[in-house]
Amino acid sequence: METFIKGKELCRQFFQEIARPILDRHFPDLAYTAGLLGYGSDVIGYDDEVSADHMWGPRFYLFLKQEDMGKKEKIMEVFSRELPYTYRGYSVNFSEPDVNDNGVRHGEMITEGPVSPLIFIQTPDSFLDSYLGCHEWESLSDSDWLSFSEHRLLALTAGEMFQDDLGVEKRLEPLHYFPHSVWLYQIASNWSLIAEEQAFVGRCAQVGDEMGSILVCARMAQRLMRLGFLYCRTYAPYSKWFGTAFSRLPLDKTIKDEIRKALKASGSEEREASIAQAQKDMADLHNALGITDQVPVEITSYFGRSSKVIFADRIANACRQQLRGTSLEDIPLIGSLSGVENFTALSDNTAHRLRRKHLYERN
Repeated sequence: METFIKGKELCRQFFQEIARPILDRHFPDLAYTAGLLGYGSDVIGYDDEVSADHMWGPRFYLFLKQEDMGKKEKIMEVFSRELPYTYRGYSVNFSEPDVNDNGVRHGEMITEGPVSPLIFIQTPDSFLDSYLGCHEWESLSDSDWLSFSEHRLLALTAGEMFQDDLGVEKRLEPLHYFPHSVWLYQIASNWSLIAEEQAFVGRCAQVGDEMGSILVCARMAQRLMRLGFLYCRTYAPYSKWFGTAFSRLPLDKTIKDEIRKALKASGSEEREASIAQAQKDMADLHNALGITDQVPVEITSYFGRSSKVIFADRIANACRQQLRGTSLEDIPLIGSLSGVENFTALSDNTAHRLRRKHLYERN
């Protein structure tokens, strides 16, 4: 097999060199969009050799107009007959979906018979409804935005169209980042969630609960990292790639270093000092960006106790002031369900999108 090639590049070349000529020969008048978006580490550029073991390889989505969906079976028949068995050393043929593993398919080498490729044919609307739970953006409310999976927003907007007769790329442009009120709400929520535990890294340690201190610190670190994505106006991926993506954000190195020091600290004093400094550095960034009125920030004692805090609730309150007059002005600062790790059964399931939406609606 050739040297590993990133999936997005592999799929682009596969479409351009192999699939497009087949479509041009057999369906010369067909208008379509072909590209790579949605599921997969390859879509967001984090795939490696390990990623190639399932649902990875020469593949793409083929989007058709509704009136052309009657050609789907014929198109797949032509692909099955004319696609090669391999491309650049990778199997173009894939196994049947594994019913015991969420329909996962694996590259399966064959030397004869029809090819079963990893090509999905849908209309843009049906794909967006199944992947995001919505296909129209003109009247999205703040609660609609908060009902979307953040990772899925990333996976849609990080995709690439190899040919785009149907204008799918332009259609996805409004999804490229949160509207201002939703962005502010997310910032306020993460600072509020930090504030709820800001004194506990030290307090847990005081009563001999070292494990509790570590867990609180880790939760606060995660919230600070989410703030990093928000301040960089970048969607955060789900947990597998969260740390990798954070490391690549254009943030001051000192913020990343303090978070890392807090997580790796060998004792509670170092842990508390580092997580407090990380909060101060992130709060200084907040002030530097001019998002709200300037918030006084200093590391100080928590109401006379020895625990070190910056009173992160002040930043949350400053953001709350900016939310006055919006639909989110009096919604509890819980953030998005995408911010709760391992909650994907609820946060990513489109069947539950309206239930998620109701969390952010008045009455």
